Amino acid sequence: MVIAKELTKEFSGGKLAVSNVSFTAQPGEIFGLLGVNGAGKTTTLRMLSTVLTPTAGSATVQGFDVEKEPTKVRESIGFLSTSTALYGRLSGKEVLQYFGRLYGMSSDKIKERIEIVESLLKLGEFWNRNCDSYSTGQKQRVSIARTILHDPPVLFFDEPTAGLDIVSAQTVMEFIESCRAAGKTVIFSTHIMSEVERLCDHIAVIHDGKLVADGRTEDIRAGRRLEEAFLDLVGYQKELTHA
Repeated sequence: MVIAKELTKEFSGGKLAVSNVSFTAQPGEIFGLLGVNGAGKTTTLRMLSTVLTPTAGSATVQGFDVEKEPTKVRESIGFLSTSTALYGRLSGKEVLQYFGRLYGMSSDKIKERIEIVESLLKLGEFWNRNCDSYSTGQKQRVSIARTILHDPPVLFFDEPTAGLDIVSAQTVMEFIESCRAAGKTVIFSTHIMSEVERLCDHIAVIHDGKLVADGRTEDIRAGRRLEEAFLDLVGYQKELTHA
């Protein structure tokens, strides 16, 4: 479980990126963090993952406080961000072996988990080649494998399909669905409405750093297309143009 209580982040110069954001993400569901670019989604995830320290408020991941128990939090999560990178001169398999050791896993456990993630993410066709030779979709699949290698109970996905073709995006979304089926807590950050409608059980909408909606996906939609509901929530007004 992930619980955020009035999370706030102010950067130097007084820029308030996130203001009093509160929500709860439950095991066995995909929790959508929805907002336009710059809304505060990534900053929120970085606070939850201990990358950034909150200016105010608090949060717990698996019962561990993000400020008081950051090591325990990091052991409990997998975080795929848009800046997650691979080592170009290593093969995908070597990258996973390396990170397995960083996670403190035994050689037998690393081997077991590599076999599992290779099957889940269909890595076998390319992962013995150096990462420099991978397509964008192949790099993303290995990045996800790296994120989940230690089998964490909580997963943060920050725009995981950005830049992917339709086939690669389908593989990623199927994998995220399998995480829900396995009972994991998944927070999925995006601004792509079709992905939210397919994946998310619960949605929190963030706009200008503030939480403007929090509820079940069907309740947020209220019989409309999700895109229409979202635009209403963020105060979008159609501009009328005249010929």
